[in-house]
Amino acid sequence: MKTKKRIGRARMRALFHASLSCGLLMLAPAAGGAGEAPQRLVHRFLEIELSSDATFVASVEGDAPANGFLPPVRDLMIRHLRDNVATRIELPCGRVPECWPAALAWAPDGSHLSFALRMPGGHARALYTVAADGSGLTKLLDFNGTIGEMRYGPDGRLAMLATENARKEVGATEAGTPISGDLDAPVTLQRIAVLENDALRWVSPPDLYVYEYDWRPAGGGFIGTAAPGNGDDNWWTAKLYGFSESDSGPQVLYSPANARQQIAKPSVSRDGRSVAFIAGIMSDFGSTGGDVYTLALDGGPAVNLTASLRASATALGWDCNGHLQAQLLKGDQTEFVDLGGGRRPAPLLVLWSGAESVGPRAGVSLACPSGMSAAEHESFMEPPELEAGAIGHWHNLTTANAGMGTPAHVQSLWWKSDGFDVQGWLLLPEHASAKMSMITMIHGGPAAAATPVFSGPGLSETLLERGYALFRPNPRGSYGQGERFTLANVRDFGHGDLRDVLAGIDTALKSAPIDASRLGITGGSYGGFLTM
Repeated sequence: MKTKKRIGRARMRALFHASLSCGLLMLAPAAGGAGEAPQRLVHRFLEIELSSDATFVASVEGDAPANGFLPPVRDLMIRHLRDNVATRIELPCGRVPECWPAALAWAPDGSHLSFALRMPGGHARALYTVAADGSGLTKLLDFNGTIGEMRYGPDGRLAMLATENARKEVGATEAGTPISGDLDAPVTLQRIAVLENDALRWVSPPDLYVYEYDWRPAGGGFIGTAAPGNGDDNWWTAKLYGFSESDSGPQVLYSPANARQQIAKPSVSRDGRSVAFIAGIMSDFGSTGGDVYTLALDGGPAVNLTASLRASATALGWDCNGHLQAQLLKGDQTEFVDLGGGRRPAPLLVLWSGAESVGPRAGVSLACPSGMSAAEHESFMEPPELEAGAIGHWHNLTTANAGMGTPAHVQSLWWKSDGFDVQGWLLLPEHASAKMSMITMIHGGPAAAATPVFSGPGLSETLLERGYALFRPNPRGSYGQGERFTLANVRDFGHGDLRDVLAGIDTALKSAPIDASRLGITGGSYGGFLTM
């Protein structure tokens, strides 16, 4: 044990000093003269929505700055799938920052698209509709607050999540207003609303913040995840509620058994008899991973369909035939699987598997009854593009980032640590030297994962171009190997997960010509904590 401790301390000293050197290096000016061509921006896709007849796909997209994923200027595009002709919708506030379309929703017959438009300089929204061919842009509503997650119901009505008199954008990392005035004033809460007679009719009560929701067929109201109070503070205590459109009030359908279980992605079956959701320990709202549960809406306990699966469900939905499908992160693979009718655990049918990311920001949109889907896809080396087709049989729709790529070779590494099988990614420069320096980059969360996403121009690409190897581990606490693995760092931050990272560095040293005396380490959020 003493020998192991001495080796660990020496290795940590090397990591510490190398990280200081790396920081000084990055202050040096980049190579190139005044005549150097401007850096290309990565075209990012933020939302995708496929029309029900699988004829059109709408998207929100734009060019993102270096080291960023959110385009400051965002376009609303409608593409015809047959001939791939793209139409950019001319927005009333122009192509300027904060004139942002979002919350795309196709009408059930595919004739028109509804969307919410943020107005620059505030948090107000306007609701618009536009014909599928891009004509007839019409304002439906002005609203003093945020609007998101718009969705047409089976009866053709439009529902959404709305925050009246919003003082900030939705999300814990969005800037709030200065603290002033009546400190006991009630917080503004996000609620389910339905558009009726050119106004919003509230469905969920004013004392619950609703995070996610879905329609129930045949006038059954809604299912949603919600918690009382400030939406930035309480999402990890959210319960699953049923919301009736009558005056009966909300009904708790599922309450997590303990504080280590959060719930996300509620999805009601096409026959309205059950709801599926993902439950597990999740560090940040929107970073989803866990087991797939279903709950019969006519009574009975929730059923865990993936209790023994060494993978994390990240998204789910019901296909056109009423089967439950889930997107999984399984080690170094993204998988789409069929879970059958969703009433009880059943053998998984793998529909597609690959070492790339599908829908990391914009998700996957499914059209019924055709069974067609649309998504963005990307990897460490390949930039994002839109694709469409049946699950696992996609073809590219766009070439927005043609000619762009990351100059690297990618290896998926596996190693043993304290009885766990741990995975991580090693990115090597395209033209590697005999002995490379290596930077370990630790993801945040910690309930999250390093996955194959395209970083584009920025720190990672600069380091690779300058001959550095990059190591991105997924230590215990990460998604990708089931709930036991994700829970394994509870009350053990900076200990077992750090041993996993150090064991992974040893594996990387054996896998490539890396100089063990020139190691750096960095990370953001929880990755920054583990770095320190």
